[in-house]
Amino acid sequence: MPTKLYEGKAKILYTTDDPAVLLSCFKDDATAFNAQKRGTITGKGAINCTITAALLAYLADQGIPTHYLETVSPTEMRVRAVQIIPLEVVVRNVVAGSLARETGLPVGQVLSRPLVEFYYKNDDLGDPLLTGDRLQLMELATPEQVSTIQHYALQINQHLTAFFNRCGITLVDFKLEFGLDAQNQIRLADEISPDTCRLWDQGESDPERRVLDKDRFRHDLGQVEAAYETIRERVLKAVTSGAAV
Repeated sequence: MPTKLYEGKAKILYTTDDPAVLLSCFKDDATAFNAQKRGTITGKGAINCTITAALLAYLADQGIPTHYLETVSPTEMRVRAVQIIPLEVVVRNVVAGSLARETGLPVGQVLSRPLVEFYYKNDDLGDPLLTGDRLQLMELATPEQVSTIQHYALQINQHLTAFFNRCGITLVDFKLEFGLDAQNQIRLADEISPDTCRLWDQGESDPERRVLDKDRFRHDLGQVEAAYETIRERVLKAVTSGAAV
């Protein structure tokens, strides 16, 4: 019988009959501001499962090692068991969110080059931003692992930026997590979805109407489910049509 291994804000992990494989179940629960705001986005689990599967499969085709194996139901996928490295890796292409608040840079300013940031994955501490020296001090990953993660993050950004551009969407910023598999290989894990990305509709100039991600939930902009469904439709259309190749 499957056993619940871990429950997070957006997913539940279960064991399977293969110790090297886990079942990841996507939930409709929604949180924001380090879980200070909670709610439900109807159908989010199925939407995010579909989007994540499509994007992880796409990235695997581009040579990025991921934990994704197969989708087994609308809200469930089988993934390789990995030991998550306790770092949240944020890649930024456009100024938004905390980067705007903490630097005073204007929202919407396109960065001259992608910015890669490391945060300590620890809810009790509020997932603080880490300097390079603090990262080394805390020994959350080896210098070699950090270098590999940064390399993968920039590669993923390049592939996803091109993919979303073909969907008429700007990839503003996004969060990644990585883990170590049984062979100690670093693999992209977790999910890639409107929960973990800022995605702006290139056909909309209005700052609120262009938002197609969890900021609609965070800031009570309404039409959250419709925005998530728009992302799913465009991602699947790109995959099906081969536009992302």
